[in-house]
Amino acid sequence: MVEETLKLAYGESSEFIKDKRIAAVQSLSGTGACRLFANFQKRFRPDSQIYIPVPTWANHHNIWRDAQVPQKTYHYYHPESRGLDFAALMDDIKNAPNGSFFLFHACAHNPTGVDPSEEHWRRISHQFKVKGHFAFFDMAYQGFASGDPERDAKSIRIFLEDGHHIGIAQSYAKNMGLYGQRVGCLSVLCEDEKQAVAAKSQLQQLARPMYSNPPVHGALIVSVILADPDLKKLWLEEVKVMADRIIGMRAALQENLEKLGSPLSWEHITKQIGMFCYSGMTPEQVDHLTSEFHIYMTRNGRISMAGVTTGNVGYLANAIHEVTKSS
Repeated sequence: MVEETLKLAYGESSEFIKDKRIAAVQSLSGTGACRLFANFQKRFRPDSQIYIPVPTWANHHNIWRDAQVPQKTYHYYHPESRGLDFAALMDDIKNAPNGSFFLFHACAHNPTGVDPSEEHWRRISHQFKVKGHFAFFDMAYQGFASGDPERDAKSIRIFLEDGHHIGIAQSYAKNMGLYGQRVGCLSVLCEDEKQAVAAKSQLQQLARPMYSNPPVHGALIVSVILADPDLKKLWLEEVKVMADRIIGMRAALQENLEKLGSPLSWEHITKQIGMFCYSGMTPEQVDHLTSEFHIYMTRNGRISMAGVTTGNVGYLANAIHEVTKSS
């Protein structure tokens, strides 16, 4: 399973896989991969910190906190534009001490749905070279952003092209629907095969007292699908269907809100990508949606687009319009 999983992140014909430069272990989905890396970071760079975007998936804070790695934050989301605060992000990268660790969402940023462009990633990668920073990519949604796993790995490929050593957390919870099976992978790109063997051995030593071994059932499902060209082709088609449906629901939600004559701009719904829409609604407006319309979402206004359907998008748009039209 690990070998096939690495191909998804590093590329089907990656020289790094061929040269055995990657230390990789099966993990307990993406969360387990992040936690294992956080412990690895603490053990071998005990004085380091992790820079985490504002906002991020809430569990990121818990993971590095429980691994006793101090956390700093970096600018990411720009509330006014509901897009990326690229200038502030770059300033934070430049101002961080040389050799700092940064956590990135490889694609489909959770919770905002806002991703850097390809050009943004190139500039980020260049600045990382200047500063000697280390990038750790959490890739929970490969394939779920654009519908194309290759395209969704572009941030990682740019860093690889530029010669960085990186870490990656991968998960099959969403793109194969294996949430309950806890199937993932942690990988670290090393200098050479010798270093990769040593790093993998240390990762296994960290995992041993934590959870001993990962479960086998879900991993076998992944292996069977990815090792069979016909099954893999079918899976890629199905992932695209899922992503395209979500993209279609974004367009429908925006269209419905505009048809209702909302005075607000809802362009960010279709500009954002992935499973989540960071709507810009206030906690009070979200509470109003719950109490008046029985619509449930996190209080930061994050909508799970996977829950929006052709049957409920009109009702949802009307409810959002009702609670936001006077803002």
